[in-house]
Amino acid sequence: MVHKSQKTMLVSGFCGMRFDTPVVLLSGCVGFGEEYTRVKGFTNRDVGAVCLKGTTLEPRLGNAPHRVIETPAGMINAIGLQNPGAKHVINEILPGLDFEETRFIANIAGSTVEDYAEVTRLFNDSDIDAMEINISCPNVKEGGVAFGNDPDMSARVVEACRKETDKPLITKLSPNQTDIAENAQRCIDAGTDGFAVINTLMGMAIDVESRTPVIGNNQGGLSGPAIKPVALLKTHQVYQVCKGHGIPIIGQGGICTANDAIEFMIAGASAVGVGTALFYDPLVCKKINDGIVSYMERHELTEVSQLVGTLVLNG
Repeated sequence: MVHKSQKTMLVSGFCGMRFDTPVVLLSGCVGFGEEYTRVKGFTNRDVGAVCLKGTTLEPRLGNAPHRVIETPAGMINAIGLQNPGAKHVINEILPGLDFEETRFIANIAGSTVEDYAEVTRLFNDSDIDAMEINISCPNVKEGGVAFGNDPDMSARVVEACRKETDKPLITKLSPNQTDIAENAQRCIDAGTDGFAVINTLMGMAIDVESRTPVIGNNQGGLSGPAIKPVALLKTHQVYQVCKGHGIPIIGQGGICTANDAIEFMIAGASAVGVGTALFYDPLVCKKINDGIVSYMERHELTEVSQLVGTLVLNG
């Protein structure tokens, strides 16, 4: 149990928001903020923020099954952004959330730049604390190329969203691109306030008997411990761009323990996202909080920020 005096050690700032702990629940893993509150022993007060499920302008049914498959040290998912649409989320779901428990971050998505801008405009008039821009969605007007894999497209989306809100914008960067640092710089220039690093890697699983992909969408996003080394490197690379601008990062990708979380903070993350680990240990966030406090006490640190970006490279 983290005592009150220890809990103050975990408090951190992110894009002008107060996070009571550096742990963030990742989009797509906790529904619209209420799923894990039904688990005995869990409360949203255990985390600094909750990222809501990806939301589009119009309702989406999502992809055909199978949508999820376990893989060695992780899982592949291709949900297809199933959601009831932005207006339903704002009018029917947000009023049921307790904004005194934690911060809530909307995850916005679209098939065109105009879609992103409109969803941002709608959430701007809501109680939501911030918005995460999911730029890994395909751009219909550009032949299905993901926005997040092209710096020009990424910047266009961020710029369009920036015009529609003064709330904090957190851009979720794709690892499936040539130069993530260049993309980060372009997003900073376009007006992002923070980053989530990284989104899932693309992967596939095959049924050898039928010789067909297991996932109904043929491919999906790989998450879990398998991607942690990639995510750590990408976090470090993006931090090199961010540190001169004061832009914070939510580091994510395979975080299952306090040590994992601490590694990401040392690499440059101000907060850490937990997702896949929740599926097999719904109470993992408490363990991560306790472990971070224990580490800080051993190293005589009083604030989480004292850890951020302290990586010492060899040579």
